Amino acid sequence: MPLTRPLADATVVITGASSGIGAETAYALARQGSAVVLAARTESALHEVARRCRELGGRALVVPTDVTDPEAVERLAATATAQFGRIDAWINNAAVGVVGLFDEIPTAQFRRVLEVDLLGTAYGIRAALPRLGAAGGGVVINNASVLAEVAMPYQSAYNTAKHGIRGLADTIRQELRVTGRSAISICTLLPAAIDTPFFRHAANHSGRQWAPPPPVYPPELVAKTVVRLLRRPRREAYVGGGARLIGLQWRLAPAVAERLLGWYAQRTQFTAGTEWDTAGNLFRPTGEARSTGGWHGRRRQLVRITAAFGGWRRLRRQSSG
Repeated sequence: MPLTRPLADATVVITGASSGIGAETAYALARQGSAVVLAARTESALHEVARRCRELGGRALVVPTDVTDPEAVERLAATATAQFGRIDAWINNAAVGVVGLFDEIPTAQFRRVLEVDLLGTAYGIRAALPRLGAAGGGVVINNASVLAEVAMPYQSAYNTAKHGIRGLADTIRQELRVTGRSAISICTLLPAAIDTPFFRHAANHSGRQWAPPPPVYPPELVAKTVVRLLRRPRREAYVGGGARLIGLQWRLAPAVAERLLGWYAQRTQFTAGTEWDTAGNLFRPTGEARSTGGWHGRRRQLVRITAAFGGWRRLRRQSSG
């Protein structure tokens, strides 16, 4: 079910709100007049996002939160409820990443990605459900990425976490339905590569500079999809034609699509520069109140997409021969 009240009267909690998709979603909701509760680790960046939200006509509350701490997430929910009287929607968006071969990623960093991306989402849903029930219903949106459905090399921890988010959402949706709590909707968001600071902030053990594989879409597109889901919830929603295409290929011919995506990612998700081993923002927050990551040049690199389809045809011929 959709929100029980208009967006102009709704209170929405957003994790990972200090930059990227989270910040852009906060701005989109502020334009609707919503009250946004902004959570992330970098308090200064959150205050900058909140200032912009107020300029756009929304109400904003800053609650610095590390989503790996279930008690902190519970305090986030309690603070939002105390300030605005209720919670109408909860957007689990906080995420970190590490790039590198699976057997070369430090165990502590692999674990940290799962703690932030998967367990942070689980803690958010757990804190949201009783508040949404008390409000008469509401919407949970989990930003899971198209990598919740498909996989790409060098992103084993992120792939694992995002696949887990999708399975968790499916399970909770079933449980809500069979226990008569269908007024709460659980939505899974499946964006393609998005132009955010995420790729620059990720831990890196590949020896090369990491970049989003084209086509890359603007974060505003994700924010618009979030607003649409709040008004008309769906089980799952892709963001970007590339995500829809990859998902379709994976469902129709998974073995071939797996090979294609491996081939494509190997050639497109690294730049020419060298990158020394770094833990990125896994343990040290780097929020900077920026929505974009400066990947505009990759948004329309259709030559690479065309080349990928050439690879697709070759792989199909090899698999059928």
